This record gives sequence, C-alpha cells and structure tokens, in this order.
Amino acid sequence: MSSKPGPPATLGGIPSTIPDIPVSAVLLALFVAGGATHMTLFVRNRRRNHRFIFSFVLFMFTVTRAAALSLRIAWARSPRNPDLALAATLFTAAGVLILFIINLVLAERTVRALHPAILLGRARRLLRWGFRALLASVVAVLIMVVVCTVHSNLTTDAAAKRKERDVMLFAGVYMAVVALLPAVAVGLAWALPRRRGDRPSNPPDGEVFLLGRKGDRMGPKVALLGSASLLLTLGAGFRTGVNFATKPAGQEQWYHSKPALYCFSFAIELVVVYSYAIFRFDRMFYVPDSGNNSKEVGHGSESQEVGMGQSFEKGRSGDSGRELVDRPIYDDAGRYEV
Repeated sequence: MSSKPGPPATLGGIPSTIPDIPVSAVLLALFVAGGATHMTLFVRNRRRNHRFIFSFVLFMFTVTRAAALSLRIAWARSPRNPDLALAATLFTAAGVLILFIINLVLAERTVRALHPAILLGRARRLLRWGFRALLASVVAVLIMVVVCTVHSNLTTDAAAKRKERDVMLFAGVYMAVVALLPAVAVGLAWALPRRRGDRPSNPPDGEVFLLGRKGDRMGPKVALLGSASLLLTLGAGFRTGVNFATKPAGQEQWYHSKPALYCFSFAIELVVVYSYAIFRFDRMFYVPDSGNNSKEVGHGSESQEVGMGQSFEKGRSGDSGRELVDRPIYDDAGRYEV
C-alpha cells in the first residue's frame, strides 16, 4: 500500500536560528537604509517641486521587504507556527511585484521618449490601453497567487492542491515574462533608428518628455533600466524553475538552499534598490508635473506644449530674471536637452 507523499521542498526551507536570523537581520538593515535613502530623496525633491512618485513607491517596496524579513526572523524563532510561515511566504513572494510595476512604467516612459511619434493618434491610444491592460493583469495574477497560496495551505484536498500548483506555475512564468518586458522594450526602442521626422512638432496634451539634464543621453537610462530588468528576471526565472523542479522534503537540492533564497531574491532586489538611488533615477526618469494631478503616466497637466526648437521655462512670478527650473529643447540629434 503506497504511503501518502510528504510536503514538497521549498526554496529556503524552514528557517532556523542560525543562519537565518543574523542573515535576515543584516538584509533588513540594508533594506531600511535603502528605503530611508529613497524617502529622503522624495522629500527633498518635493520641496523643490520635483515630484517623482517612484522614489516613494520604492520606499514602500523596502517596507514590504522589511516586513518579509521580520516575519522570517519570527518564523525562525517559532518554526512550527503555520501562520508565521504563511505570512512570511506571502510577503516574500508578492513584494517584488512593486519593482516589476515600477520598471514597466519607466520602460513606457523611455520608449515614448525614444520614439515620440507613438504619442500621436491610434498608436498612442493602443499604447495607453495596452499598458493599462498589462498592469491590470499583474494585479490579477497577484490576487491569484495570494488566494491559491492561502487555500493550498489550508486545504487537504489533493485535487485542489494540484490545480492550485498549476496556477502558481503559470503565475511564476508570467511574472518572469513581465520582469523581462522592460529590458526587451527599451532594448528594441534603442535599437530602432530614430529620425527627426519621428518627433511631433507639437506634443499632444502638452506632453514633454524630460528625461535627464545637460543633453539628454538615453544610453545610461536604457542601460540602468535594462540591467535592473534582467536582474529581476534572473530572480523570477530562478524561483519559477525551483517551483517546476519539485522535490519532496528531505531530498532538497542546492537550489532549495538558504543561500539560494537570499541571493536570488533579496540580494538581487537590494542591488536594484541601491542602483536606482546611486544613479539617481529620480533625475534620469523625471517628467515635469508627472506627480501633479496627472491623468496618465508621462502627462504633465500643467506643462506647456513645446514645438521644435522651442524651450519651456518655469520661473518665479515677479522675478525680472526668470529662474530656469526646467528648460527642455530638441538638439540636432533629436534628443531632449535641459
């Protein structure tokens, strides 16, 4: 008579006092420091009317990571507590979606900056609705993951567990594709030739793509965003591969180990968080008024329409010499300068 199969091995396994608590504590401190950095940048920028909401969103991401690591420390202290195990698993799996969404939005801005002609007519509408549908699908997949994870941990129905595992595998593959999309999008946009005629002489609805200072060089932006996307894809792909390579508990492989969990999840995300702070993505991907009652990503509700060779100036009222806060122009190579 065949025995009932045991639970499958999981990435990182059940945490223990050593090494999980000290490692998690160090990672927790690093995420807190990274979050404080991005929050400081957000506050300072806002005082200068430089509203870049993604610095705050990254701060919120570090909060979710701090919560996940705190729960893992608590789980290590009470390894037989199923509630702590479930909460730690959910926070670890779901938090990275915030980075995926940030990268998708930045990729959309970068593509539109490289090829402004897609702002016009049907192409603009297709891009806008396609992007919204993609974001909605990410939220839908997140809900699926949460529901299936919770139900799978509570039910004893083997058939339901198999179906929920299929859903989780699909979600893992889908998220790996989502993580890769920004790198593919900006890579293709960078590789496609850009012509002067591609630029609208009068951007619709006052949209001004102000991505940088002193001769807007798109290469560093594409490199930063593409590298972050590829790193996150590596982590998402690794976790998905582990889910496909099912092994019973007690027969764990190297890819189930604790170092694999910390390196392919938390360490990769730390690199992205600190890279965005060090290279000041709040300046590189800034669009004026993007956080000021904008109706869509990249839309400056208070910005003026800018024609070819024209400049955009904002100064303090009453000043005889106007202080140039933002002054984008087109150069001969078709780039935006400030």
